[in-house]
Amino acid sequence: MNRFMEEKWSWIEGCNGMRTLLLDSLTDADLAFSPGGSAVSLGALFREMGEIEYSYLQSLKTFTQDWSYRNTDAGLESSISQLKAWFTKMDDELKAVVEAFSNEELKKGVDRSGYPMPVETQLEVYLQAMLIIFGKATVYFRAMNKPLPETVEQWIG
Repeated sequence: MNRFMEEKWSWIEGCNGMRTLLLDSLTDADLAFSPGGSAVSLGALFREMGEIEYSYLQSLKTFTQDWSYRNTDAGLESSISQLKAWFTKMDDELKAVVEAFSNEELKKGVDRSGYPMPVETQLEVYLQAMLIIFGKATVYFRAMNKPLPETVEQWIG
């Protein structure tokens, strides 16, 4: 087992768990909510979260960050079950990819528009990106007067 899996993978699993708690707190109808202005729907925010995970997952396979992917699956933004299935598939694949790295490969650079970042750092930045999206989601929950799951409240606020 590589160093990242031993020392830091639990942070990514914890993050995935918080996402599941958020989704479990919602109904399909809740996904249509938007706080107004130019804000996207909550379902679109979760789709964006998935597209970010997809981009990081692919970057660990190709060693190049590409942000162009957009999931256009019909009904994704309005279906908790579709979102959860998509996230589960990506989570499982991400874990398999990270488990396969040797400690030496964790040092290999991922090209982020000309700025190489070691795989291990790339994973830490991915985690930060997820935490930013969670921060956005808490605003939606508060605007909907929906209670946050206790873990999310404690870690994100």
